[in-house]
Amino acid sequence: MRIHILIVALLAASQPVKGDPSTPVESTLTGRALPAFSWDRVPQYMHIRKAQKFTDAEIKYLASFPLLTFEKTTGHSAFQSTEDGTLAAAKAVKDVNPSTKILYYRNVIVHYGTYKANAEIEKLPGAFLVGRNGKTKLVRNVAEAYDLTNPQVRDWWVGHAKQVCSDPAIDGLFLDGNIKVLSSGYLNRDIGKEKKAAQFAGYKTMMDEARKALGPDKIMLANVLRIGQSKDDGLEAIKQFDGSYIEGFEIAATQEQKKDNVAKGIEAFRKAARDGFIVAFTAGLSELNETEGVLNPQRTDEIRKGLSGNDNHSKRFEYLLALFLTCAEKHSYFLAHDGYGAEKSKVWMKRNPELERPLGEPKGPAVKDGYIYTREFAHAKVRLDIENEVGEIVWK
Repeated sequence: MRIHILIVALLAASQPVKGDPSTPVESTLTGRALPAFSWDRVPQYMHIRKAQKFTDAEIKYLASFPLLTFEKTTGHSAFQSTEDGTLAAAKAVKDVNPSTKILYYRNVIVHYGTYKANAEIEKLPGAFLVGRNGKTKLVRNVAEAYDLTNPQVRDWWVGHAKQVCSDPAIDGLFLDGNIKVLSSGYLNRDIGKEKKAAQFAGYKTMMDEARKALGPDKIMLANVLRIGQSKDDGLEAIKQFDGSYIEGFEIAATQEQKKDNVAKGIEAFRKAARDGFIVAFTAGLSELNETEGVLNPQRTDEIRKGLSGNDNHSKRFEYLLALFLTCAEKHSYFLAHDGYGAEKSKVWMKRNPELERPLGEPKGPAVKDGYIYTREFAHAKVRLDIENEVGEIVWK
């Protein structure tokens, strides 16, 4: 009997552990229309908006990415609405490269203008949260927030998403603002803990309804992985989706906390990626605006300064790329940027030569020693020092 128990224990110990950074698990997304992926070069993501029509050269550039999100306000000046602007841009990209997977942007809580669907929701009683003293513009004091406890709001949101995503030029939905719902402290002072809890329950229901409405072949990529915004940094929330976009990776209340936050972020990224989720990692090339970019219960957004034309961001870029390569697995994608507006960006349509170098498959997971990580690919060696914010990539 004791021998039998010992054999069972040994067999159990030898089995792969789901989420173990050293053990890949089979993707749960098999059969879905996933973005193309290759280790030949650094796999890239694009996230962009432009109020006017994209030029032919810009469309050709966008068509070179396997995964692309058209942000809010895309094409609204040229086509009178974000819906029509996004569809026009998506169809133009598909004409150049039908394989590019294109996501339509919707915020799950923040009410943005430029959508023609707003005409319906703005007439619906009880559509928006109301705070203390009748305050309605609860998001940064400039925008309303959807009351997700209202089933009519949820029906409107899901129905609109389904309508746009039913177009064959749209491959899925990019869901933003999730952190504002998932963060336990956000809006608590305005609406109270009880309403906040009900808001979270309504959100979960709406996400389930959206998945059913869109069906299994449309991608749902959500902004859910974020250090400190939930007990597990978003690893439970991601299970409602096909993957997560990552921003705000380096935010912390103090500089001393920053390295530990980044270390936790690396582990969350690695686990989600190893569990088969899409991860679209984005990070800003410019400096964090310390007066506005520090997290607190009422702010979940990262605010960065703009780049000037003379800024040399090569060291920052290499650090971000090393950070990404430390974590990346199949269906992880990289974007270093200076904002999502094509009109103001200093790096828009400028290809970094580092991203054109041969990379090759990883030879294993990253090895951690304190705040230093090392990882080797077929054609590159990566060293990441998150305490000193230095990344080194030696290309073979």
